[in-house]
Amino acid sequence: MAVEQVDLILTADAVLTVDAAGTVVEAGAVAIRAGVIVGVGPATDLLARFDAAEVLESPGCVIAPGWVNTHTHLAMNLFRGAADDVTLEVFLERMIGAELSTLSAATVAVGARAGIAECLAGGTTTALDMYWYPRASRAVAAETGFRLLNGPIFLGNEDPEGRDFAGMLEEARSILTDNRTESPDDDLWVMPHSAYTLSRDQLGSVRELAAEVDARIHTHASESLGELALTVQVNGDRPVAVLDAAGLLTSHTVLAHAVHLTDDEVARIAASGAAVAHCPMSNLKLGCGIAPLPELLQHGAVVGLGTDGAASAGALDMYAAVRMAALLHKGTSNDPTMISAERAVRLGTVDGARALGLADVGTIEPGMRADLQVVRVDTLNTSPVRDPWSALAYTATATDVRHTVARGRIVLRDRVLQTIDEKSALRELSEAATR
Repeated sequence: MAVEQVDLILTADAVLTVDAAGTVVEAGAVAIRAGVIVGVGPATDLLARFDAAEVLESPGCVIAPGWVNTHTHLAMNLFRGAADDVTLEVFLERMIGAELSTLSAATVAVGARAGIAECLAGGTTTALDMYWYPRASRAVAAETGFRLLNGPIFLGNEDPEGRDFAGMLEEARSILTDNRTESPDDDLWVMPHSAYTLSRDQLGSVRELAAEVDARIHTHASESLGELALTVQVNGDRPVAVLDAAGLLTSHTVLAHAVHLTDDEVARIAASGAAVAHCPMSNLKLGCGIAPLPELLQHGAVVGLGTDGAASAGALDMYAAVRMAALLHKGTSNDPTMISAERAVRLGTVDGARALGLADVGTIEPGMRADLQVVRVDTLNTSPVRDPWSALAYTATATDVRHTVARGRIVLRDRVLQTIDEKSALRELSEAATR
């Protein structure tokens, strides 16, 4: 058999493919060419089959798909620590006021750079980001190799550039046109903030825009009891009903949080095909409650995991989200079999990809995009490893990520970022946050 040329081969103690069968390849390897996985299997087989420009050996490690963060506000790290130990309503009052008065494209770019650095250093390679100045964040993501999905956001009549809602719609069309040109392989997104910051008419206008350009929809829904009351006050019904009536509860919708749901709403979400971004760390920190994850899964809803922003969750740490998703629902159900380690890892990878409509990430299989993390499992907090699923869900941390690969490009090598100057990113973040 002729030896095939590839760009990169990764080897490790195991490859956690997260395929439908849950295949774990012991002493495994992944071969990558032109940013795509072309081979997965025992290292001895792949090293014989392929000739690589580089072989990156990682003994004491597990190779896994990169995390898919289904809900975040990357540049909100500019306000980390500015509104801790308060309710969601007080948090939003502080955040929105600060954002509208201080943010610019330049400051958002600074926050996004540091946020993407934090993500890549923690094994996250894809994120759905809802924040102001989306062009600025996309430009940084393109430079750094990070897969960032975003789009124009709508927050009632509030806008840092002082536009009215009609002006926001006009600007949104311009942003979406640019996004389609820059990333033709990715879906477009529109991001109405919530059913309590937008009127029914405004939600309807966003739906029309989404239909016009064939965009997916990302919004907050049913995060807190205060939000429920405010939505009833503003729009006369609970968030899920308001979004459904506006035509925004569809198979192309991602609902962030979905904490306070009735049984009927759980069934309604599942039947609509809408996905849920479960953000357990943020929900706990803000005292919002615990999303009914087991019930959503039992009804067949698509659920991924998110961190939310660093100002509400503390960090953009998908390891924390995966672990909390596994532990939290064991505790609420008194059932240690609820949300197994494997299911938690799937929520953070392939299920998150499904939630975002992505068919090319989330598993390690030939033909998939080479978005991977190589995780140390030979540390004091991870050894010995009897089950790699458990190692990722229960013992490994973000700092155990040794290498991160984004579309076949090594963006973190031996804990050193390759596409971002970490010291500069930290300095700029500190300076911008101070301003």
